[in-house]
Amino acid sequence: MIMENILINTENRITTITINRPNKLNALNAETIAELSNAIDQVEQDDNTRVIILTGSGEKAFVAGADIKEFADFNVEQGKELAARGQRTLFDKVEQCSKPVIAAVNGFALGGGLELAMAAHFRVASGNAKLGLPETSLGVIPGYGGTQRLPQLVGKGRAFEMIMTAGMINAGTAHDFGLVNHVVTPEELMPTCEKLAGKIMNNSPLALSAAIKAVNAGFKDSVNGYEEEIDQFGNCFGTEDFEEGTSAFLNKRKAEF
Repeated sequence: MIMENILINTENRITTITINRPNKLNALNAETIAELSNAIDQVEQDDNTRVIILTGSGEKAFVAGADIKEFADFNVEQGKELAARGQRTLFDKVEQCSKPVIAAVNGFALGGGLELAMAAHFRVASGNAKLGLPETSLGVIPGYGGTQRLPQLVGKGRAFEMIMTAGMINAGTAHDFGLVNHVVTPEELMPTCEKLAGKIMNNSPLALSAAIKAVNAGFKDSVNGYEEEIDQFGNCFGTEDFEEGTSAFLNKRKAEF
């Protein structure tokens, strides 16, 4: 698949996927969503990738929302299909990716852009970031998981306020809310994400994947998160990573995963 709207770069086992539509403030259209979906599939299977960083080109926007003109004339069934397809092909895929995904939020992260950032396993924001879900101002609601992931991250009351007012919050408020883990200068954004990725890569890839599954299970109504944790914990004992990790600890050396 030829990528026209995203860039993929792998260095030091960190793959950076950049939404590259700066003239549209990196807005998500159907083509970009398809390319991102394909890229996640590709990178997840790449043995040379240990951590994924998602970001937008330039300093103005991570992703400034969806490309509204694509669905302005949709009917009810088309609207449902739009949301279902987006969640299935990209947003759920990012959340369930077996490799850690960090969102490097540079500038505006609005609507589908904030929903994409929330699907990542955690977020780092530049000081100029503005985050929000403005969909109710358009007569619709967030459809790519925003009504579910936002309250998980910031609590029900704050999520309701953000969705109902359709307003934006700055990076400092997002940090206070727990929506982002760190706030740094624009110049420090990518180096900070890469430093965090380096710390992650000190640990077992198989254990990280198991942790992702266990944590995500706790937010699914049909799944007992504690039971999933037990299963994933037990499965770790049958891996080479467990043998290496415990052997390194007992022999007082650094594990090599």
